[in-house]
Amino acid sequence: MPRSVNNVASRARRKRILKLAKGFFGRKKNVWTVAKNAVEKGLGYAYRDRKQKKREFRGVWIARINAGARIHGLSYSELMGKLKKSGIDLNRKVLADLAMNHPSAFEAIVKKVK
Repeated sequence: MPRSVNNVASRARRKRILKLAKGFFGRKKNVWTVAKNAVEKGLGYAYRDRKQKKREFRGVWIARINAGARIHGLSYSELMGKLKKSGIDLNRKVLADLAMNHPSAFEAIVKKVK
């Protein structure tokens, strides 16, 4: 008696992985075992970097706030300390946006805390 295999599910699983490998270079896009390894590695990187992106953006925001603060004679840490003391609750994302795109509004905040 022949062995029972679920070819429909196997084919679907392979198709799903090969679809994810679309655009990869060389054998990574069309050879099952190579594509499977490449896709697994890529998904791992994607998971890791979704977390890392948040860290990287925080660094960018801090650099922008620091640049804006130094124009007005304060360092980043001084500005953040004074904002905390004066009870102004603006997060780094908003402060960085103000420093970059709305310098007059950022200047008003700095003058208020000085």
